[in-house]
Amino acid sequence: MANTTSAKKATRKIARRTDVNKARRSRVRTFVRQVEEAIASGDAVKAKEAFLAAQPELARAASKGVLHANTASRKVSRLAARVKALSVTATA
Repeated sequence: MANTTSAKKATRKIARRTDVNKARRSRVRTFVRQVEEAIASGDAVKAKEAFLAAQPELARAASKGVLHANTASRKVSRLAARVKALSVTATA
């Protein structure tokens, strides 16, 4: 248990940041899930739209420190490759 005034304040700040970060992480997961569901359904147009919405969310999470920058970049890259492969097979 925190004893000093500064430690008590730090505990309050940590609790607030945790709530904000949880919301951001949840939001990112939702956007990524929407892309993956569109890919699974085989709808290239829907997948592309979902990917274009998810990309800035991943970048925002990285800039806010919720995700590591390399992690966000890797997720964007892998999703982009899957969306591209889906659109190639849909046109072929």
